[in-house]
Amino acid sequence: MHIYSFEKLEVWKEAIQFAVKTYKTTDLFPNEEKFGLISQMRRCSVSVSSNIAEGTASITKKHKAHFMTIA
Repeated sequence: MHIYSFEKLEVWKEAIQFAVKTYKTTDLFPNEEKFGLISQMRRCSVSVSSNIAEGTASITKKHKAHFMTIA
């Protein structure tokens, strides 16, 4: 299996753990929050690792810095 450069980053690994913890925590929320707070928290937790991954694939340093700032 090929390992991408971002998968070696400690911050990316921690972002993945954060997303997993967020999913487990939001499982305990009431069902009426399913399409509100739960959805928003899950999407933003996944966004962190996604932006790190996309930033490492950027061609320019400026573009890379932009994605890391978003993350």
